[in-house]
Amino acid sequence: MHDYTALDEIETGDMDLEERQALRRVAGLSTELQDVSEVEYRQLRLERVVLVGVWTSGTSEDAENSLQELKLLAETAGSQVLEGLIQRRQKPDTATYIGSGKALELRDVVESTGADTVICDGELTPGQLRQLEDVVKVKVIDRTALILDIFAQHAKSREGKAQVELAQLQYLLPRLRGWGGNLSRQVGGRAAGGVGIGGRGPGETKIELDRRRIRERMAKLRRQISGMSTSRDTMRNRRQRREVPAVAIAGYTNAGKSSLLNRVTGAGVLVEDALFATLDPTVRRARTPEGRVFTIADTVGFVRHLPHQLVEAFRSTLEEVADADLILHVVDGSHPDPEGQLAAVREVFADIEGASDVPEIVVVNKADAADQETIDRITRRERDSIVVSARTGQGIPELMALIEQRLPRLDHEVNLLVPYDRGDLISRAHKEGEVLSVHHVGDGTVLHARVLPSLFQELERVGKPVERVF
Repeated sequence: MHDYTALDEIETGDMDLEERQALRRVAGLSTELQDVSEVEYRQLRLERVVLVGVWTSGTSEDAENSLQELKLLAETAGSQVLEGLIQRRQKPDTATYIGSGKALELRDVVESTGADTVICDGELTPGQLRQLEDVVKVKVIDRTALILDIFAQHAKSREGKAQVELAQLQYLLPRLRGWGGNLSRQVGGRAAGGVGIGGRGPGETKIELDRRRIRERMAKLRRQISGMSTSRDTMRNRRQRREVPAVAIAGYTNAGKSSLLNRVTGAGVLVEDALFATLDPTVRRARTPEGRVFTIADTVGFVRHLPHQLVEAFRSTLEEVADADLILHVVDGSHPDPEGQLAAVREVFADIEGASDVPEIVVVNKADAADQETIDRITRRERDSIVVSARTGQGIPELMALIEQRLPRLDHEVNLLVPYDRGDLISRAHKEGEVLSVHHVGDGTVLHARVLPSLFQELERVGKPVERVF
């Protein structure tokens, strides 16, 4: 097996078939351990993994970036990465993902490194998983299972835990398999109670019983999630009735969405340099420079090839994006492939009904760590974009001013005398509208403001027009 420190930039047609399909090491993928105590801790607690990917299209840099992201995912799940391998193929092998010969080479790498798990950079079929495991003799998981595991570790709320469990069961159901005699063991009639001959009746195999229990559990989880999402819908409807504009922060995982929310609102949301640190949506209030109130929601981060089970399970959470008046699409300007991140997030938007129709501002974050050439490239390509640093505060005032411009306009201007016993309407004008002036006179408060249609109707009903603007 060839040992490459980097993938050669050679046209596919110039490479020999054997060379093209070889497993190639990717440099710099092994997990860096900090000190002896951490080494001891990881040997006790962490899985030791080898990563393997199939490079079917794009450049060698794209293939390496994908495997680097898989490394971050594996480390986020608590694994120590020992080796990273890439194979160049037209498409993954239908039997073992990387082909039978390369599977044997992978087994040699697993044995030499002492790994106990292989993680594949793609979603494998049940047959591919089983046959690759049979060859390498250690546990094999795919990218989807890894992401589901990370979500399971990070879910905190009842709704988040239920959504993750539902996604895991959806993934598990077609991959359920028995070991040894489990496939043929039957349970039926009174046989399960040990009645013996004459007591056995029509029954179901152990694996059929497991599948039925999983389906029943999935149905129960869907009912629970539906009930939990009702309270979210109630809160959302209440905000919409009050016509408070809604902004949603969306973007690739670890792009700095929670940091941006904290910078804009002082919310104190968990900020961690880890993938999928935020799973439960956080909604906070904020004000534009002109004093207008709006809500801003932090949402779950996206990733390339986000498992469709997760998109389905987190649909109620992702609806925060579709129901927003404005999306702040945060992208990490210091990432090697920010354009790929933008495309991956927009793929998920396409799966959420109505999300693609919401106005979008691309927020290029981490400007303090990004290359200026990369920032210029993104801003040229994305017409509606702004460059910020949530860590240092750079560009935040300009972002708030841009949000002010993009929020739904307050197109009803009033100049009315409002009785003192309707101070609640004056308060609503301050919270929901743009107050231009307020003057207190003998009969009440003279209000000059721009407001939304619902408040305009109430003010018209109780207020009296005034001749002049104070």
